Amino acid sequence: MTATLLARIRDGYRPSAAEALALADAPDTASLARVACELRDAGHGDRVSYSRKVFIPLTKLCRDVCAYCTFAEVPRAGTPPPYLTPEQAVAIAKAGAAAGCKEALFTLGDKPELRYRVAREALDAMGFASTIDYLASVMRRVLDETGLLPHANPGVMTPAELMQLREVSVSQGIMLESAAARLGEKGGPHFGSPDKDPAVRLATIDAAGRLAVPFTSGILIGIGETRRERIESLLALRETHDRHGHLQELIVQNFRAKPDTRMAAADDASADDLVWTIAVARLLFGPAANIQAPPNLSPGALRALIDAGINDWGGVSPVTIDHVNPEAPWPHLDDLARATAAAGKDLVERLAIYPAYATAPERWLDAKLRTATLKLADSEGFAREHDWSPGQDRPVPVAAAPRRPRLDPGLTRILDRAGRGHGLTEAEIVRLFGARGAEVAAVTGVADQIRRDIVGDTVTYVVNRNVNYTNVCYFRCQFCAFSKGKLSENLRGKPYDLGLDEIARRAREAWERGATEICMQGGIHPDYTGATYLDICRAVKAAVPDIHIHAFTPLEVWQGAKTLGRDIDAFLHDLRAAGLGTVPGTAAEILDDEVRRIICPDKVTTDEWLAVMRAAHRAGFRSTATIMFGHVDRPLHWARHLLRVRALQAETGGFTELVPLPFVHMETPIYLKGRARPGPTFREAVLMHAVARLALHPLIANIQTSWVKMGPDGVRACLAAGANDVGGTLMNETITRAAGASHGQEMPPARLEALIRSAGRAPLQRTTTYDPAPEERRRVSFAALDLAPLVNTPAKKYERTATASSYARLDT
Repeated sequence: MTATLLARIRDGYRPSAAEALALADAPDTASLARVACELRDAGHGDRVSYSRKVFIPLTKLCRDVCAYCTFAEVPRAGTPPPYLTPEQAVAIAKAGAAAGCKEALFTLGDKPELRYRVAREALDAMGFASTIDYLASVMRRVLDETGLLPHANPGVMTPAELMQLREVSVSQGIMLESAAARLGEKGGPHFGSPDKDPAVRLATIDAAGRLAVPFTSGILIGIGETRRERIESLLALRETHDRHGHLQELIVQNFRAKPDTRMAAADDASADDLVWTIAVARLLFGPAANIQAPPNLSPGALRALIDAGINDWGGVSPVTIDHVNPEAPWPHLDDLARATAAAGKDLVERLAIYPAYATAPERWLDAKLRTATLKLADSEGFAREHDWSPGQDRPVPVAAAPRRPRLDPGLTRILDRAGRGHGLTEAEIVRLFGARGAEVAAVTGVADQIRRDIVGDTVTYVVNRNVNYTNVCYFRCQFCAFSKGKLSENLRGKPYDLGLDEIARRAREAWERGATEICMQGGIHPDYTGATYLDICRAVKAAVPDIHIHAFTPLEVWQGAKTLGRDIDAFLHDLRAAGLGTVPGTAAEILDDEVRRIICPDKVTTDEWLAVMRAAHRAGFRSTATIMFGHVDRPLHWARHLLRVRALQAETGGFTELVPLPFVHMETPIYLKGRARPGPTFREAVLMHAVARLALHPLIANIQTSWVKMGPDGVRACLAAGANDVGGTLMNETITRAAGASHGQEMPPARLEALIRSAGRAPLQRTTTYDPAPEERRRVSFAALDLAPLVNTPAKKYERTATASSYARLDT
């Protein structure tokens, strides 16, 4: 029967309670573990997670007297005060933050004030009615003063207490330990411990689910329960999770006897018992469940725990001991990573709230905790690996992942398909973006080989000048720190509007410095019509007939046509006649309306952006394509974006390149409101270049990396991950600078070429359409280093009128 049941479970069947209980008599632990591992791999792939935490024992007093516990203390003369002070708790948390921790684990005894007068008096003196009240106050201080995310393990709680802590913690927990009520009888390990009554603990766990609290629970094995009782405990937890979906992790903890306890002479839970129980837990809870076993309680046996079906190690602290198991030191994180890799898995840091819950904050997080979580999370809801963000002058992460004996065969198949130019599915692209540890090198390596095969070792760049003709805009894009206007939410600096003479002067100056391209974009000024864009083109061409005009995103084209009452095709014809050469692919942001409704709700939709680009390609224009990522988006949205770009390229062939634009967050409205992540992580930014190469192969040959956003070290990393172009010299970069970037406004040709050579590649100056730049232009661009610095003539400026309904022009 067991073999038949295991075969059905492998195929997706969920065992009933009766079938689960029958597993108590299954002696073949190895067979259970094999199926458990298959389920785990289906749900979590090659990832095993952990949380970098500090352990804050707010009080070690407890009204319970469990027979195996050394954490709980009895107050005696000369012992420390019953509670840590807020300052002590904050000091521990600050030490953790300095060591890279992101979780503040508050573990404490259960309701000590109900047993000990010293606890009641201490709370009265501090002005708190209960330990829970004091805990909530201290957790708030830790969150506010350190940014660490609190997790609370204070024991049994009422619904009101759960709600109180929900406002100051991202997750909570209580171990069920066992559903066997007999363990509380005289002589049992829970005798004299009212809070260990299974019905009471299950009531707390179920109430947490009703209140949408991300919750931790689990069982303690080896304290006198039978295997059947373990399964009954797991089924009780499964039942409450089925109702609410709130058990973010299930811990299987093995008992270890401790001196000076009533169970000091008891046998430790055996290794086989632990493996058996982990495997059964996985079989009952299925692929998606997070099943954890503490690594410090099984030193030397970590491979066996992974092979039993776990996908999480729990919290591991580089700063504090395990106060519940002080005899069991945490493994060093480097050692844990190596042991995990030896078992064929990548160690991945998570937060105190698991990814599935962190990425659904409207349901699972109090509004006051969402910003703090976003700041620490990556696009999948795991912990950010480093403090690097686009545009900031910070060291690039260089840590190498431990070697693994093999890669996931599924990933290898995807890379093989991409290398042969087969279009990838949405799920396959999402899988590539999920590469971590050793997988990252595999993905970037294949992308770089494709780059080498398609375009060789040459890295191209264009000498150009950015002209942002106005920063007045009536759109309200939440990611933009550049625009100014009466509808702008982030006015820092004066609005401006360049006159045609100034635009022409800047174009002439760019030509004198060797530019082949003038790149023009700006805000959507309320006074602008399509005629404005036509006049700008004519002014530039009159001043410099041979310069290439790369200007006007699909948003400007759409708005220009609409204001003139022209259809898109006709207006594009007018722009070509006026001198427009190519169209930039910005304003794409993320081509998925689920994201656009948040970051740019009044902008062109995904279908409108694609329609304008389709029309532009039909009219003979080439264009770039871009993706601006790392804010509220997820890998699923990135995959949809790349697939839409690929589909249009297959139809028109009009895109010259894909330009990943990592979100620069520092001064943007959406980040300042606490509603966006601080840009992509470095891993995500590099992977975007690699995955774009793989997903768009062989339809788009050029992948560009932005030195303004990635910085020199980031550019070198992207050039080793499939990129073959570094964009333009820019001369005047203002949009990314307005968002807080610090990598400069100009990268002269000599510096760009030195950067390219430092990556072991050969530089080539190009035109906008990827032809080699004329030699005359190249000579002029290098000679321009001897010219005086660029000067921007003051623009026409605007200020709000008294009614704030329009702008009054000021003389400069």
